Amino acid sequence: VTKLCACDLLVAQCDANCCCDPDCSAEDFSLFTTCSIPIVTGDSRLCSQKAAVYSLDVEANPPERIFKVIDQVNPNLFCIHATNYKQALSFSTPEMPTSENFDELLQRFGSATFSAEPGSWNENTDAPNPSDANETNRYEYGVPIQTVDAFLRLPSPVVSSWCSDANPAGFLVNQATKCIRSVSVEKCGTIQAVSMLFYINSSILAVPNSSQMVNISVQSITVQSLNGTRTLLNGTDVLRLPMVLDELCINMVLGVSYHITYTDTGEITEAAAAFVLGAINKEALSIEQSFEVSFTQVNTEPVALSGNPGYIVGLPLRAGFCTEFPFNCVLTSGIIQNTNKYSQLTILHSTSSQDCLAAQGARTPVLFGYNMISGCTLRITAAMKCQPLTQTLLDLLKGQSFPEYVASFGNSQAQDVLDWVPITHLHSSEQRIYSTSQSSCQIPVSLEIEVKWTKYGSLVNPQARIVNVTAAITTTTLMQLPSGRERIVPVTSSVVFTDVSSPAEPGYKAWPTINVKLPFDFFFPFV
Repeated sequence: VTKLCACDLLVAQCDANCCCDPDCSAEDFSLFTTCSIPIVTGDSRLCSQKAAVYSLDVEANPPERIFKVIDQVNPNLFCIHATNYKQALSFSTPEMPTSENFDELLQRFGSATFSAEPGSWNENTDAPNPSDANETNRYEYGVPIQTVDAFLRLPSPVVSSWCSDANPAGFLVNQATKCIRSVSVEKCGTIQAVSMLFYINSSILAVPNSSQMVNISVQSITVQSLNGTRTLLNGTDVLRLPMVLDELCINMVLGVSYHITYTDTGEITEAAAAFVLGAINKEALSIEQSFEVSFTQVNTEPVALSGNPGYIVGLPLRAGFCTEFPFNCVLTSGIIQNTNKYSQLTILHSTSSQDCLAAQGARTPVLFGYNMISGCTLRITAAMKCQPLTQTLLDLLKGQSFPEYVASFGNSQAQDVLDWVPITHLHSSEQRIYSTSQSSCQIPVSLEIEVKWTKYGSLVNPQARIVNVTAAITTTTLMQLPSGRERIVPVTSSVVFTDVSSPAEPGYKAWPTINVKLPFDFFFPFV
């Protein structure tokens, strides 16, 4: 850092107020009024480094420059401890595509995921990788799922819509792809990628680089006719391989859905595949294939989502409870949800009779983007007691188990407590209904739920994210009724969705976008 000087612009001349300029003499420094660059450091992202500090002693006669080297500590939470990766200190010149090397570059970088080193995804090599010696004995997020011969394939489109079999399925990365496969009836039995055997003949390694294997079982087989009708077959123990029958190629794989079961220690315990088989005639030159992979932890039930990631209009809001102090939920069970996503957050369901007592237990789910209002009427007599009446109306409005949290996204995980929005409860009062006696009773008569959401992410494909939820209970003062008198009280529930997205500034223009898919490990090691 003593040799660095950003303000040294003139060659063999002293730059004014540049205290680090080696061309400046003591006489020059005595004429300076300040140091334009008081401190010089290297990479500001380092956790600790040497820093050259320059200042002027104006009390000296004549004024003189003061120079010292200190150890500077970076206060940021994320910093670089050591720059030991020499390749990252400079940019390598990319290889420009030409007509001669285009096929080679496409093979190296054309798949959904690739390595900077050519040949690193060689499926036929059995030689151990020296870098695997430091790998932990478990799968981590995004790591390709290994099989006996290579990795679990999840074909996907590359440059065009044609299928590439070089895309590995990443651990805990739910993916769904569609691509086009070139086929013909004449080559019906020779195209590996349209055979069930191609997707289940290689066992999965329970943990990376281990000898423990998990076979891929057939979960279900669905047959699709030429007109699109699907039939679920009863037996899954017999492989149905492609074959020619009456100028048709039948049992061709149109879709594969993998379901992987894993433990909390990153070990795969089960793997199953659900197939959709179809047929083509001799005029067909290609078929569209769909592929999907999903993951479920052992001893847990999969929870239906309401979007991925943003909420989808018309799907129910995901809600739940935290049975402990919120910080403890982060460390233990997380958010607890009802297995039926349509009963996690509900409001009163209106009935044809409009009788509140008859409507008890009738609920309707809160659907994202749908403003709703429902209600009923309650006939109150002088014989009714205040406390039981209040509790009855409260149960009628909020239901038996009103949740405490709402998921900010449609795919928020239960263990990510900070990704859930707490419901804020408000209370307000109305005017009195009847006033002939001094005895009164506060009863709830309405529940108003307001859901504030915003458009999150890209302007091209914004995702709906919930940022605030309030539940306001309005009470009214009911005076004691004379004997023989009764009063009809309306009870209402409502849900309002409010878009609080910041409007685009005048003249704002979105960044240009391209319709491409990033590799699953693009942000590795960050999730």
